[in-house]
Amino acid sequence: MPRPITYGGMRSMWVMTMFDLPTVTKLEKRRYTKFRNMLLDDGFQMFQYSVYGRPCPSEENAKVHIDRVKRNIPAAGQVRILIFTDLQFSRMQVFIGKSEVMTEKGPEQLSFF
Repeated sequence: MPRPITYGGMRSMWVMTMFDLPTVTKLEKRRYTKFRNMLLDDGFQMFQYSVYGRPCPSEENAKVHIDRVKRNIPAAGQVRILIFTDLQFSRMQVFIGKSEVMTEKGPEQLSFF
């Protein structure tokens, strides 16, 4: 069984954001694009359409990114945010067609920018 990644005794976490935003009008499309780009700029990666995830070195750091997502939620549509441990994330089963593939891996070490 995989062991959770820890940084200085802190357990790493994943933040998953799922959203369903309207894209009928030009304004709605701009809001969708702005929200999606904010996620990418904040280090989220796309797992599926409208499903983005981000590894975080601790629960405290995850809260920072969750708060950032909350501040940028568009006026219309639906957004869901999940937080779970690296170990829970590693237990996810991923299929492309009927073939099972490996779950994405988090960073091996913490990066400072």
